[in-house]
Amino acid sequence: MAQVFTSSTIPLSLERHEPHGHPHIETGSLPPPPKEPIEETGYISPIFHCMLAGGFGGMVGDTAMHSLDTVKTRQQGFPHNVKYKNMIPAYRTILREEGFFRGLYGGYTPAILGSFPSTAAFFGTYEYTKRKMINDLHMNETVAYFIAGVLGDLASSVFYVPSEVLKTRLQLQGKHNNPFTKECGYNYKNLRNAVSTIAKVEGAKTFAFGYKETLFRDLPFSALQFAFYEKFRQLAIYYNGSDDDLPVSLELLTGFCAGSLAGSMTTPLDVIKTRIQTATNTRELSESISQKSNSLVNLLNKNATLRALVSIYKHDGIFGAFSGVGPRFIWTGIQSSIMLLLYQVSLRKLDVYLDDDRALQA
Repeated sequence: MAQVFTSSTIPLSLERHEPHGHPHIETGSLPPPPKEPIEETGYISPIFHCMLAGGFGGMVGDTAMHSLDTVKTRQQGFPHNVKYKNMIPAYRTILREEGFFRGLYGGYTPAILGSFPSTAAFFGTYEYTKRKMINDLHMNETVAYFIAGVLGDLASSVFYVPSEVLKTRLQLQGKHNNPFTKECGYNYKNLRNAVSTIAKVEGAKTFAFGYKETLFRDLPFSALQFAFYEKFRQLAIYYNGSDDDLPVSLELLTGFCAGSLAGSMTTPLDVIKTRIQTATNTRELSESISQKSNSLVNLLNKNATLRALVSIYKHDGIFGAFSGVGPRFIWTGIQSSIMLLLYQVSLRKLDVYLDDDRALQA
């Protein structure tokens, strides 16, 4: 079976330990070893396998955690609504008032339509870039992980930003004619109606609303997530006796720690993105960042990100920038653990069943 030491399948400088009490003894009765042994640690999974495995893992992870993401979106989109202030009561309130599919899983269709292609694009770019930087350019591993994460997310943003706009709006609205979310300012019948209405009333450029803010959030998130993940997984492999075939518990733990840490650190960027994409508190977002009027203030006022940040600070304080950090911590942690576990498992299976002459040998 192919050996996958990290998500990149680049072998680490870790040696397997011989079991204690069982030294290797050569005798004439034993068959001679093969003349050209195949080193499993030299196996590198094809990029196409990485894309398929990543797309599948991302899709399942997003599906599992969509309801918690809805709670986070409500907290960030309706920061003054007390019933969404705390995570567990907010979850119960949405479930009771709006139901499971129409409420907690509102916006699921655009989310899942964007999930597979965006995650596949991410892993394809991430693996190719990282291998190139480490093997050919001999860059520091941590720097390579960080840069590859940024470039991978940049490639996937083409798919997930438009789906993110639709997802967040439908999550904020809930079902059609929802009496509990009238303050959001829109009332789409379904996904098709949302697409046609947005294109007709607001223009096609609306599907790129918050593009800069989404990149501002997700580029550092992906860079931090995979830099953490690669290092945590190396530690887990070392803890596991240099055996890369980690138990499920360790695979889940490394993914959870990487995702939750990166998610918590980038929460303020997520709040800004949500406010702009859902266009809530539009009056507040249009306010000047300063009472004064000069060329510098006028220049800064053109930046939607700065205006959103100032608005959040003015009306919600410093803690407003961390609105929804609890659900985001849990959501990114569990989603990351599921996605990366399924990525590793799927990649191994694909390497076994689709491994004709496409496998690369280092």
